[in-house]
Amino acid sequence: MTPGFGQDPWWLVVGKAVAIFVFLILTPLVAIIAERRVMARMQMRIGPNRVGPGGILQSLADGVKLALKEGIVPKGVDKPIYLLAPVIAAVPAFMAFAVIPFGPEVSILGVRTPLQLTDFPVGVLYILAVTSVGVYGIVLAGWASGSTYPLLGGLRSTAQVISYEIAMGLSFTAVFLYAGTMSTSGIVAAQANTWYIFLLFPSFAIYLTSMVGETNRAPFDLPEAEGELVGGFHTEYSSLNFAMFMLAEYVNMVTVSALATTLFLGGWRAPFPISMWEGANSGWWPVLWFTLKVWVFLFVFIWLRATLPRLRYDQFMNLGWKVLIPISLVWIMLVATVRAFQIEGYPSIAVALVVAGAIVALLAAWFVRRRLRSRSVAPIPAGQMPFDATPFDAMAGGFPVPPLPGQTGPEQTPPTDDAKERSDA
Repeated sequence: MTPGFGQDPWWLVVGKAVAIFVFLILTPLVAIIAERRVMARMQMRIGPNRVGPGGILQSLADGVKLALKEGIVPKGVDKPIYLLAPVIAAVPAFMAFAVIPFGPEVSILGVRTPLQLTDFPVGVLYILAVTSVGVYGIVLAGWASGSTYPLLGGLRSTAQVISYEIAMGLSFTAVFLYAGTMSTSGIVAAQANTWYIFLLFPSFAIYLTSMVGETNRAPFDLPEAEGELVGGFHTEYSSLNFAMFMLAEYVNMVTVSALATTLFLGGWRAPFPISMWEGANSGWWPVLWFTLKVWVFLFVFIWLRATLPRLRYDQFMNLGWKVLIPISLVWIMLVATVRAFQIEGYPSIAVALVVAGAIVALLAAWFVRRRLRSRSVAPIPAGQMPFDATPFDAMAGGFPVPPLPGQTGPEQTPPTDDAKERSDA
């Protein structure tokens, strides 16, 4: 157990847990209405403006509506797993927040305690482990529904989480090397002078991409692609069961945003120039800085959804395996080398780390742009086939298919009189 934790009285532990639960319930309510209003603003629409002053109670009204609707369980489902899957998806999202630091040590009713439920030497690995369990809810929901489209959504989610958790874990490795600890409170303390977004910017960029993929948000919302899979893994869900999946998605957004704040933006520490004020990082003020940073990331989630189209699945997997993971491995080797020089007494090497990080980030951006850029089809000279192939058969495989550029179908011969008589008969 990390020093300073595990010594609180039971009533204080319960109070912290309730405070975190209330924070994670209220933030999605505000985030949903904010998402709808911000997206409407970006797309030149009005957005919700009827329920409550300015529409601020729309999320609450939607929640009440889902709670009062009748839950429909389709025939053919594996009912115990079907009902348990939303719980498996939602509970780990709440558990991950146990080691997120909201602020420094404060006095609560005469007891000195850190604004964090608990912490231990491998706190970040605990978050990775708990959030990994949440994907079982999505996979089991798709499998237990007994339907094709939910099953495909669950399989997509499995591949997606496996691919992007590797890149996410590698981005954490650079932070561990530089901070010298896996404790969340220790990582925040190590950023007292310089935030890791400046020293480890490639790790931050990789984590930013991975956290969007981990939360199934646009443009990486392949497990619930409406245009392909109806609704994805939750197609067969309604009422409170569907509401729990929606709650889990938004709580996961808050969790990964809080983790990004903790690892790369100094946690609860005040940003410059507010940090020049002596009392900015003491008392209850850090809770405000932490919350504002989390909302910056939530705004990025909304911004991406309003502006970017969904990727094809092959593009999505190529980005994870062929871009993020190789860049992460190269960057970890570079950070490990710099840390070795620092241990040997070369502190100025940190400047080289910042420069190298900027170079790696630029190269990564160029490589991603090159990989994802749509390639125009070169014009094919008249009369030349694009490849050596047999004559085009429009009914190949038993289904009519359109010709490729340069291909022509077989010449149609006019029907004979006998054929016309048979067709008329």
